[in-house]
Amino acid sequence: MVFAGSVFAAVDIGASSGRVILGRMAGGAAGSERSVELEVVHRFPNGVVEVDGGLRWDFDALFAEVLKGLAAAATVAAAQGEQVTSIGIDTWAVDYGLVNKAGELVAQPFSYRDDRSRGAVEPVHRKLDPARLYGTTGLQFLQFNTIYQLASEPDLDGLQALLIPDLIAFLLTGQRRTEATNASTTGLFDAVAGEWATEFLSALGLRKDLFPPLIQPGETVGTLLPEISAQVGLPQDTRVVAVGSHDTASAVAAVPAAADDGGENFAYISSGTWSLVGLELKHPVLTEASREANFTNERGVDGTIRYLRNMGGLWLLSECQRTWAQEGFRPELTALLTAAAALPPGGPQINPDDSYFIAPDNMPERIRAAVRRTGEVLPDDPAAITRCIMDSLATGYARTIRDAERLADRTVDVVHVVGGGSQNRLLCQLTADVTGKKVVAGPVEATALGNVLVQARAAGAASGGLAELRALVVQSHNLQVFVPELSRL
Repeated sequence: MVFAGSVFAAVDIGASSGRVILGRMAGGAAGSERSVELEVVHRFPNGVVEVDGGLRWDFDALFAEVLKGLAAAATVAAAQGEQVTSIGIDTWAVDYGLVNKAGELVAQPFSYRDDRSRGAVEPVHRKLDPARLYGTTGLQFLQFNTIYQLASEPDLDGLQALLIPDLIAFLLTGQRRTEATNASTTGLFDAVAGEWATEFLSALGLRKDLFPPLIQPGETVGTLLPEISAQVGLPQDTRVVAVGSHDTASAVAAVPAAADDGGENFAYISSGTWSLVGLELKHPVLTEASREANFTNERGVDGTIRYLRNMGGLWLLSECQRTWAQEGFRPELTALLTAAAALPPGGPQINPDDSYFIAPDNMPERIRAAVRRTGEVLPDDPAAITRCIMDSLATGYARTIRDAERLADRTVDVVHVVGGGSQNRLLCQLTADVTGKKVVAGPVEATALGNVLVQARAAGAASGGLAELRALVVQSHNLQVFVPELSRL
């Protein structure tokens, strides 16, 4: 069945940029295959700003860009005789805004890159043993997890915490909800029960209603407020639908894993500012060995478990490019990667997960300093530094996939790389070389695709489970395949 004239607006915001994208379901007539098409209607930058010595998000500016994007979506859809059926929102995880009883945001939200939560880790662990935390939440320890951020707050009296996509949805609809895939990143979510771990909230002196009630992907948050409807030019009955609001949950939902190409036996790498590397499971892995390996069990679309490790990512390279640009050197990325690929294998590597690399600063010098601490020397050359980053990421990917296979008792046949890193041919080839597995790269816009597909299914424009949704992705995109080249090892 063709749902002519219906389109879906995906608000997709990462740590460095955001987009509003229109998704259309195409085909399905006269034997043609169904597919999903995307059109970016608005792009905007995002980033942290320093306020009173702390790193925060300029949320007011961010929300203004969301409204511009939705207005652009309304205009583009109307020009083509279409109507925006619903809106879905995904962003990065763990960060939140504090809203008072009047619905006002009391301050610009802190960024996970701020160091304030470091001092809260030990006090939290005195009240809640890390083994007990992991046995319930299954969450990887990261010093910026929501649980530690909340423990850093001086006063939460009369306030409610809304994770960033839920905060955007609240300002659009007036409805307060917490989408489950993002809730699972807080350190306050029961991985087995799929509910808030209220005993942890109580142990930390936090109210049980600190977060709004949970909502699942595909459920309706609400419809647009009258003033929002008037501002963006969309009907007031336009629904805001919960999707995998943690961007990785949406990205994994759109991994193009076909049943005849590994089926369930795939690993994924959602490669962008961060790298999310892991497996899709039906049940969490809550063993002590899993905790010691620092793997996380986060909720996915349709109740799946994203069993993964959060690794360093292309933030390393983008920060290097920013520093080089400040120094007057602006190499084109393709040329930089080509020069890096021409260098011989076996060069120095770093640990891309080291917290040393979290905050923005002179990244090339930080990387060279980290190499010096290993007793090796890295030239002050952009190509050499780029190759070090690519080799280090690929090695980390391979190690993480091997650990996931062992801990989950699974064997991986194929590795899917989605997100911006899927366009990085050097990184994809090195990943194939080091893992010894076939790598399938694409789609780039996996997060937006997962967002749109969940909306489309909620509207009846798509049907089935994740396998059927993923089949639409396979039919919609040309994917690149990389096989191991032993000569490069």
